[in-house]
Amino acid sequence: MSAFDTNPFADPVDVNPFQDPSVTQLTNASQSGLAEFNPFSETNAATTVPAAQAPGPSQPAVLQPSVEPAQPTPQLLLKQAGKFLPAPFLAAGELSERQMLLGGDSVLRDSYMRKLPKAVAAAAQAGLLRQQEELDRKAAELERKERELQNTVASLHVRENNWPPLPSWCPVKPCFYQDFSTEIPADYQRICKMLYYLWMLHSVTLFLNLLACLAQFTGNAAHGVDFGLSILWFVIFTPCAFLCWYRPIYKAFRSDNSFSFFVFFFVFFCQIGIYFIQMIGLPDLGTSGWIAALSTLKQGSLAVSVIMMVVAGFFTLCAGLSLFLLQRVHSFYRRTGASFQQAQEEFSQGIFSNRTFRSAASSAASSAAQGAFQGN
Repeated sequence: MSAFDTNPFADPVDVNPFQDPSVTQLTNASQSGLAEFNPFSETNAATTVPAAQAPGPSQPAVLQPSVEPAQPTPQLLLKQAGKFLPAPFLAAGELSERQMLLGGDSVLRDSYMRKLPKAVAAAAQAGLLRQQEELDRKAAELERKERELQNTVASLHVRENNWPPLPSWCPVKPCFYQDFSTEIPADYQRICKMLYYLWMLHSVTLFLNLLACLAQFTGNAAHGVDFGLSILWFVIFTPCAFLCWYRPIYKAFRSDNSFSFFVFFFVFFCQIGIYFIQMIGLPDLGTSGWIAALSTLKQGSLAVSVIMMVVAGFFTLCAGLSLFLLQRVHSFYRRTGASFQQAQEEFSQGIFSNRTFRSAASSAASSAAQGAFQGN
């Protein structure tokens, strides 16, 4: 009950805070130690004053020392430089470890400066080699194109005539150029050659007709007219057949010309009619046909009659081949899709593009205009 005997309303007791036992203990102990400490005494050299430990569990704050970044080594520098520098400029493997330790940066710089002229020269040489290769390639390409252009120009130029095949010493030179393999398409070469062989057979037949009429004239002088006409037919019909129906069909197959096709059809149809007349062998026409051969046989000339029958057989063969080839050419013509209107257009274009025709037309028009002015 002693705790409740104190009067809370009484005057407070004067309390000295410095009289606390813990405070007085510390002050007394420090004073006694300081009073007894002699800095000049040898006995105190080994004695140490223990530091008073602060009460409480708290610890003082400690600052962590800052860590400086490590300096990059020469090997790391070389490795990083290798990503940006070309191989000839950088050779890290050639630097020894001792050189790296002694001064990797200076060694690297010196090595770079030593290798720089060599690398530049090597790069320049490589560039020159590439340029030389490019120039050689372009030169080869230009040479190839020049050869192709020369071949094209040579093909476009008018070739030297090779028909008829005459010897070089002959004063008469060839008049036409003929080459089936280069001028005629492959699909038309066979039919064109057959027409050429037909013309050759036509010429041989006319020559045999001349010989048969000569034999008939030698046996009977009354057939002199037949012999004369046979010479005329051979001289006229041989070149006319070549010019009037063989060359047009050759040009038609060469350039797919509708007008040449129409010229061939018209002239060749007339040629077939002449073949039939010659095959029949009407008297006094200069042909050794079947009628002329049989009439000669009745007159008792067997040898002459046989010769004339052979010629009549040749005329018959020519007529039959002509009909067959006419049908073949017509089928090729229909296959090309040509028409009479196209032939008219080609004819008009050829006429108006002809320099001789234009000069003749202009001279005729000028003379007509002058005559009209003079008449007025």
